[in-house]
Amino acid sequence: MKINESIYIHNVDVTPRGKKALIVEGGGMRGVFSSGVLFTMGIKGVTNFNIYIGVSAGACNVASFLGRQYERNFYIMENWSASQRFINPLRIFYGNVMDLDWLWDITIHNYRLNLDEIFANTDREFIVVVTSMETGRPVYVKPDNDTLEYMLKASSAVPILYKTKLFINGQRVIDGGVADSIPVMEAYKRGARDIVVIRSQMKGYRKNNSKGTGILNLLFMNYPEFGKAFMQRASTYNAAIDFIENPPDDCRIVEVCPPATFATKRTTTNKEILLKDYQVAINIGNAFCIFYKSLQ
Repeated sequence: MKINESIYIHNVDVTPRGKKALIVEGGGMRGVFSSGVLFTMGIKGVTNFNIYIGVSAGACNVASFLGRQYERNFYIMENWSASQRFINPLRIFYGNVMDLDWLWDITIHNYRLNLDEIFANTDREFIVVVTSMETGRPVYVKPDNDTLEYMLKASSAVPILYKTKLFINGQRVIDGGVADSIPVMEAYKRGARDIVVIRSQMKGYRKNNSKGTGILNLLFMNYPEFGKAFMQRASTYNAAIDFIENPPDDCRIVEVCPPATFATKRTTTNKEILLKDYQVAINIGNAFCIFYKSLQ
């Protein structure tokens, strides 16, 4: 059921009898959309979920949300992410196009997450998604005060654009979006029946199969299972969309998507574009809060 061009509810007649989950997709700078929606949700008090699962930039946005630092994500995008120091395509030849190390250092020093607040409520689950390069499968990690910042970096480590090797529990890990961009099925497995999904792509978006198989196989020759997962991203992503649009009979899903006018791309650094899309996201977040409260 379409509420407006950005808000959709699937299984509208279902009265959920289970946990409530908030799922936030990644997408690099497209995370400006979820940052705006979450800002409004925080201000309006729509914060009562049992399970929070974030991927890449989405995981970073969830962390600020749980820390009640609702303005933090856009502040970081505007002041540091939208800079050539962070994103520089020329570094493809000699370093990291996305310099996560620099970004993490400067944000930890200048605007650190409120770690105590994030983990103050032990009744809620906070899950960060990473991809195992050994198996090519998603790993759903539960951070704590000591590991959160590192896990967020691992979930945000976009293949090719960030080359530094990161490890969790002895296995090399990378961007969670490779293996599970929208972990809605994982939320269902964990008992969620009232699920909110904040997308970074507009309604109807589907991934196409990856091209350049030979080059990808060469790049990931030491991690063949990851190479397979990378090639299968489209089918994995589209399966999640199928689940959202046709959830089980006992599950209600509310989907919040950027509108067709949303202009921000994965590596956008134009601050005017980012600010405009952020303001649009705040307005959509307000409409979502009004609608979602009416369901309770």
